[in-house]
Amino acid sequence: MAFKKQYLKSKAVCKVTFKLPKNQAHAAGSARLVGDFNEWDMTTSPMKKLKNGDFTTTINLAKDSQYQFRYLLDDKIWENDWEADAYVPSPVSIADNSVVQV
Repeated sequence: MAFKKQYLKSKAVCKVTFKLPKNQAHAAGSARLVGDFNEWDMTTSPMKKLKNGDFTTTINLAKDSQYQFRYLLDDKIWENDWEADAYVPSPVSIADNSVVQV
């Protein structure tokens, strides 16, 4: 599974843990989670690289929404989440964006 969703009872947010598996990271040294939720900020903090080569990060997203996102590998290569909830055409490239629904 590419991401895990944990709905918080006390707040109208969902805690989403994104995971980019090693085989999809293509031996990248760094990965960033970039999307609607951070205004496509390509300088956002890098994801944590695990010992097994996977990358992970957790963010809080407002419930009852959907967000487009992609992973930025080594600050130059874009990668989709191949287990996303949906895909939509990107307005800025020929590739699709991944979608998470919470």
